[in-house]
Amino acid sequence: MLKTYLRKINALLLYVKKRLSAKQFIFLASVIVSVTVAFAVIVLKAFAHAVFSFATYLNSILHLSFINSILPVIGILLTVLVVRKLLGGSIEKGTSQILYAVARKSSLIPRKQMYAQIVTSSLTVGLGGSAGLESPIVVTGAAYGSNFAQQFLLSYKERTLLIGCGVAAGIAAAFNAPIAGVLFAVEVLLVDVSIAAFTPIMIAAATGALVSAIVLKENVLLTFSEKQTFDYHNIPFYILLGLSTGMVAVFYYRNFLRAEHYFGGLAFGAYRKAFFGAILLAGLIFVFPTLFGEGYESIKELAGKDPGRLLDNTLFSDWRNNNWVLLLFVGATFAMKAFATGITLGSGGNGGNFAPSLFMGSYVGFFFSKLLNLTGLTDLPVSNFTMVGMAGILSGLFHAPLTAIFLIAEITGGYDLMIPLMIVASISYALSKRFEKHSLDVKGLAKKRQAFTSNKDTNILWTLETEDIVRKNYKTVLPGDSIQKLADIIIHSNQDVFAVVDENRKLEGMIYFNDVREIVFDSVNNPDVFARGIMSEPLQVVYRSDSMDRVMEKFEQTKRVFLAVIDDGRYYGIIAKTDALEAYREQLRAMAFE
Repeated sequence: MLKTYLRKINALLLYVKKRLSAKQFIFLASVIVSVTVAFAVIVLKAFAHAVFSFATYLNSILHLSFINSILPVIGILLTVLVVRKLLGGSIEKGTSQILYAVARKSSLIPRKQMYAQIVTSSLTVGLGGSAGLESPIVVTGAAYGSNFAQQFLLSYKERTLLIGCGVAAGIAAAFNAPIAGVLFAVEVLLVDVSIAAFTPIMIAAATGALVSAIVLKENVLLTFSEKQTFDYHNIPFYILLGLSTGMVAVFYYRNFLRAEHYFGGLAFGAYRKAFFGAILLAGLIFVFPTLFGEGYESIKELAGKDPGRLLDNTLFSDWRNNNWVLLLFVGATFAMKAFATGITLGSGGNGGNFAPSLFMGSYVGFFFSKLLNLTGLTDLPVSNFTMVGMAGILSGLFHAPLTAIFLIAEITGGYDLMIPLMIVASISYALSKRFEKHSLDVKGLAKKRQAFTSNKDTNILWTLETEDIVRKNYKTVLPGDSIQKLADIIIHSNQDVFAVVDENRKLEGMIYFNDVREIVFDSVNNPDVFARGIMSEPLQVVYRSDSMDRVMEKFEQTKRVFLAVIDDGRYYGIIAKTDALEAYREQLRAMAFE
């Protein structure tokens, strides 16, 4: 029945596609994709909120966070079970896979990502794993956009655009923040789009936010009502907060990766690793219950009138009215968050770092302002600093200051804090980038030269495969071949470069015709000249695994137009600079956004 219904919808859309212009169909597609993504967000958010409410209810009865520690263990183990039994044994995590798909896979995202992220992240984060739902939401949105485009045979640029629409709709629906959705899609994922591409992305973000606002209750979303107006006298303190969040972002960045890589390197079976990590996480959550799940409820508590409620039903509940104990609890909690998230994801859970960045930011902002207030040095608006701190960590981790600024502005219901948001986000971004060149999600891909950057030429080169432009049919010569044999090859072919290889295909040198033209033309008078006597040592060689941007760097370094290609220590072929430039021009035309 469902398949029949879907076939009818598909037939209808094909009929509509034939009667609309390409641009009109993209606008329609952006709405369809965003509505689908918004409902996926609603399911995820509603489930996570329901589990949190259930755990809170039980804790109010037990008066201690036992249930908070048990649920994440169940969630991580179930996630590993689903991945191994239903998803082929592995699942890609984080938004980096979108960057990789755009850069190297022609914006083709596997169909299973349309449901795999929802299922696994709902088990991990919904049951209390210390991570966020936004990265799985973003990947799901991108998968819907890519697969919709594939279904209707859209081009690479249209697929990429619909990926952006799905991403924007996901973020917009998750926070009821359409502007932040647009900026995240453009600033973090699609770093090389034209102004014309903004229209469908804006339509998608607005649609996603609208559906979320209609269906989801406000208490499920991260929203704030308590805040004070901006006082310009506090600008020096916001500058200090920007520096603090920048350094904390680097702390989180490095320790998250350290924890995740530690679990990745364990020689345990999948279930044993998951159980080991889940037990460690359970211990952390038992001591610091606010590490449970996304942590958005605790952010609201911090920014509210009674932040001491964070200590209710914890080991420290007897000191809930002691500001110094609360401050120490908040400081210890944000120090542990990087490890908690690293353990959650490294041991087999699925989630992202978007929510943890907001969690860390709010805790750092609260800690910073509350500490100064308790020392009597000043009287800062703690709720303002709590909210502005979120922009600082988000900007520092994702290298996305515009997304950070407008997201916090939107979820706080106005732009009264725009100036401090700009100050903190920009300082944190600059400081974080000073220590970490790439954002948290991009770092691994950038090392492998597999993701888009802000450099348009590099982006295009990364989409090209070196293998595709290697000339493998060029004739080679042996070191002992005579100059007469070389002259004969030149006469009967169009080659003007020759690789000199031994019997085992090991590269000995290169002969460039322009360098030895006079000797070759006078081969009759040079009977004792052999290839080894006129070859030159290669200034640089290309490896078959080299990316195209690395190949172009080698052309620039050597000032040569031909380079030898090596594979597994042996000569493989010749690569010409003209071929590389022609491939670049063709890809530039194909990738141009209209």
